[in-house]
Amino acid sequence: MASGVLVLKTKESISRCLLPFTILLIHYFLSTISKSVNSGMVSFAPALPPLPPTSNTITRHSIPTGSIHCKVDTNTSLRRDSFCRRDLFHCIGATISLELLGRSSSLIEVASAADLIQRRQRSEFQSSVKDILSTALKENQDLIPSLLTLALNDAMTYDKASKSGGPNGSIRFSSEMSRPENKGLVSAMNMLEEAKKDIDVMSKGGPISYADLIQYGAQSAVKKTCLDAAIRKCGGNAEKGTLLYSVYGSNAQWGQFDKQFGRSDSVHADPEGRIPQWETASVQEMKDKFKAIGYGPRQLAVMSAFLGPDQAATEARLATDPDVLPWVIKYQRSRETVSQTDYEVDLIAVLTRLSTLGQQINYEAYTYPVQKIDVTKLKL
Repeated sequence: MASGVLVLKTKESISRCLLPFTILLIHYFLSTISKSVNSGMVSFAPALPPLPPTSNTITRHSIPTGSIHCKVDTNTSLRRDSFCRRDLFHCIGATISLELLGRSSSLIEVASAADLIQRRQRSEFQSSVKDILSTALKENQDLIPSLLTLALNDAMTYDKASKSGGPNGSIRFSSEMSRPENKGLVSAMNMLEEAKKDIDVMSKGGPISYADLIQYGAQSAVKKTCLDAAIRKCGGNAEKGTLLYSVYGSNAQWGQFDKQFGRSDSVHADPEGRIPQWETASVQEMKDKFKAIGYGPRQLAVMSAFLGPDQAATEARLATDPDVLPWVIKYQRSRETVSQTDYEVDLIAVLTRLSTLGQQINYEAYTYPVQKIDVTKLKL
């Protein structure tokens, strides 16, 4: 330039000036993080390549005679200062964001892994519970109606207004079991108590709650009833009946029920007067009780097997009510089909909802810490 004046005006020239300092800052920041890693703190910030060594050789250029004056435009100077601060904060913010992103990704991965482990533990325990209950039921098939009523009566103490009662295992207390509506259910409860001993012995995540035990006892009873129906439709051939039930039955409909695993037990008996005596109650009394928990004639009809030891006699009484009659006919016809689809699907849906009234499911129940393996002690 003729006057020898250098005017810094452009953003590009300022950026070139700023870049080395920004790289140095990020490099220093990541070096600090690296030291934290060596001291035991885990970091996920991406490592940058080391800065190239600077040469100590100074190249001298001949300077023409005269003088050089640097004149800084006022407006440009203001923009330059603003740009430097903004870009500096952007660089720092970006680096910190990368660090936080790495940490959060790690936490998500750890949480997901823990969740998968807990699911597997609960699933394995649940399968063992079902196997033990199924074995116990084969030796006590006469208790199937009582197991169904036991689960129903434990759940039907639920009071919608006060949010109390429900399937909380309180029926195990003698003060509640001795009530008129629970007459004849002691043997079913005793069978579950014996099964509980075997279940608790093999459990790694604590004893099963009575609330879960009673509802899974009802599930086993329903499955056994449906399986026996399939065998009868195959002329008594157990192999063909089992195949029929596994292919066309409702086994796959239990998914939502099985998710509700982790019910809590009550520490005292539920209040009296919440359950009618099903065998002597009028149909209207039954309808009123089902209505109190949000159910109607349809749900009452599909639960007929839970209302007494003789399902046919119960349905005959329910059929005297014009509101319940159409549903009784519907489910009787469904049970005559090969798959019993309408009956079984609706029954499972009602039982699933009934078995969780007023409950807060603990989805970590029956899980346990996984023992870590000390790799230093492994012999290769």
